[in-house]
Amino acid sequence: MLDINYYYVFTIIVIASGGIPKGYDEDGFSASIGLKSFKNDYDLNASQWKNNASGLANRQANITSFGVLGAAFGSILALMLTDRFGRLRCWRFFVVLWGSGILMQIFSSGIIGFMLFARIWGGLGAGGLTVVAPLYLSEVAPARSRGMIVSIYMVLLLSFLSLGFFINYAASAKMPATPTQYRLVQAIPLIPVGIAFIGSFFLSDTPRWLASKDRGDEALHALSRLRRTGKNDFELSYEYEEIQEQIRAKQQTLSHVPVWTIIKEIATISTYRERFLLAIFMQTVAQWSGGNGITYYIPQIFVYAGVTGGNTSLITSGAYGIVKLVFTLIFTWGLIDVFGRRRCMLTGIGLQCITHVWMAIYMSIFVSSHYKSASEAAIASVFIYAVGWSIGLCTVQYLYGTEIFPTRIRSVCYASNMALHWFFQFAVVRVTPNMFVSFNVWGAYVFWALICFIGFVILGLWAPETKGVPLERMEELFAGRWWMGWKARVDLTQLPTGEKFVDGVKEKSTATEIGKV
Repeated sequence: MLDINYYYVFTIIVIASGGIPKGYDEDGFSASIGLKSFKNDYDLNASQWKNNASGLANRQANITSFGVLGAAFGSILALMLTDRFGRLRCWRFFVVLWGSGILMQIFSSGIIGFMLFARIWGGLGAGGLTVVAPLYLSEVAPARSRGMIVSIYMVLLLSFLSLGFFINYAASAKMPATPTQYRLVQAIPLIPVGIAFIGSFFLSDTPRWLASKDRGDEALHALSRLRRTGKNDFELSYEYEEIQEQIRAKQQTLSHVPVWTIIKEIATISTYRERFLLAIFMQTVAQWSGGNGITYYIPQIFVYAGVTGGNTSLITSGAYGIVKLVFTLIFTWGLIDVFGRRRCMLTGIGLQCITHVWMAIYMSIFVSSHYKSASEAAIASVFIYAVGWSIGLCTVQYLYGTEIFPTRIRSVCYASNMALHWFFQFAVVRVTPNMFVSFNVWGAYVFWALICFIGFVILGLWAPETKGVPLERMEELFAGRWWMGWKARVDLTQLPTGEKFVDGVKEKSTATEIGKV
């Protein structure tokens, strides 16, 4: 019989629901702009813009991208709030911010200025949640299963991303083209996130944040609830002692520490700086290797690949979302904590690069010839790309960003990382159609393939394997030269103090900790 810690499972599901706003916005909201009812309310019918096609394109792009722009500033807002007020209170705050933006968006009733304001306002909340939710999950998960736990955030995100296509298809096929049609589609995510918001009042903040605020008793109580053990349990005491070790060394304390002080430390302390730059580079590769450019314009991509018919393209796009969801589930439950982050990431980037190369060849040579086998191979490559993206940079960059930093700088670094994520995503959403025109579609794929190749080489050298390494011992992975990151190891039989366990008994050890080889 399974021994399930229901409180821990409940905590993970509630906090991971913070991924729903981002996931549903990318496909649920984006697809709803194409509903006839929405077009009627916001004057997006082509017949109304006969002499101003660029004006129509700009209006559509602004409605879509202003939510992304707001999310970028939401990530910056999270940087200023999460350390001061705690992970849990900030999670609730950003849910309220996002929910109020959705309500304004639903009832803006054709007023384009109000819609754009609502998109930015709601985007603030969605962007803040992309920082706080993975941060919280990484701080409550045991080292051995941290990859799986943080990746559940992406599972919920992609579940609602996939669901968005089919909700729009059902609304288009079964509902009359009245404002109720698009309002219902856009309101759907309020239900699960609202339930999670209510559930959050039964949770406590993360033990690591509580300990960093000198609230040791609360931290130990929160940790014992999450692990469902007594406060004198051996493993619990060890985990809590690791947290306290860095608190005593003043490496994680956050009491009365301004954000500017943390920023200066990141810039001047070499190990902090290297980890910060690694996360930034990983985020840059993730965004400019084609991920969100393809996701936002996937119906158009399938048309280029040879899929015909508006509804067929939408259904195929939904299938693309399901493939991403399924392989993210496989990644979460079977790969990330077994094969490790590096293998999954490099395999994923490699698959992306290969499919980009084929699509570049197809778009430059075969697209105008209507060669059926080439078209089928192009469609298949889009799905193979989805597999690579799902087991690689779709998830690993979130996980790395939450686990390689100590508590003292984790919030600032990860919030900065996610702010860059959203600014890049805003840029990608805006420029991808222009890339298709200026570079030709094949040229865009060549660009994405080059980014993947560069990312594969540099991340292959730089990014260490973090599987199973406690958060408090990540510094050992960054003790050597950056280009030797692929060889970095941590001896997990030893404690930070030079002590180790033999048959459950703590013994002194003369061996030193192993950092980089």
